[in-house]
Amino acid sequence: MMTTTTETVTAGGTRPAPGWLTLSNRHTGEVLRMRRTVQDGELCLELEGSLPAHKNGPPLHIHYREHEEGRVTSGTLSAEVDGRRLQIEAGGVASLPAGLPHRWWNDGDQPLMFGGITRPLIDLDIYLHAAFEILNSGPANRPPLFYMAHLAWRHRKTQAVLFAPLRLQAVLLPAIVFVGTIFGRYRGTDWPGCPVRCVAAPLAVGVTAVSQTAVGAA
Repeated sequence: MMTTTTETVTAGGTRPAPGWLTLSNRHTGEVLRMRRTVQDGELCLELEGSLPAHKNGPPLHIHYREHEEGRVTSGTLSAEVDGRRLQIEAGGVASLPAGLPHRWWNDGDQPLMFGGITRPLIDLDIYLHAAFEILNSGPANRPPLFYMAHLAWRHRKTQAVLFAPLRLQAVLLPAIVFVGTIFGRYRGTDWPGCPVRCVAAPLAVGVTAVSQTAVGAA
């Protein structure tokens, strides 16, 4: 079961740091930590992460309403954004506009480390919490079908992984979820990616009462 932890991502691993949701992928070694914050009255998600050398990050995907911007702090980020290949060295910035398909990976010989911000935050932290848990529950490159389908279907208005054309997904996903429901795959709260347990990242310490009002309205 994936739970909220308090860890800081470092080149050599992790160390305690309060107030963050930390996720790790047991297959790729990717570590991602997140916390909610407010900037200029807008709810955002602050992220820091790492990926070992010669490992893939997420597959081609879209965030329909969230814009991501990140800075490479160590290593080299390779990415594909709307069909265009990018390579960003340490100190460089990657912009991933909402609605554009993108993916990223580490082609280099050194660990990749990065930090960034997602705005406005809709549900990316909740989605990633569930996605990491599902990925960790199955074998490498073969995430459990019923649980991935449930995740994709319930977040279909905000997030998409482009494993098939979206029109085809609109037919396949509800059918898989229906079959999974019949087979009892979603009973209780212990199944991978269950929305009852895969919750939002914590709010950053020091956010003012006014900012918390903005968070509650999001």
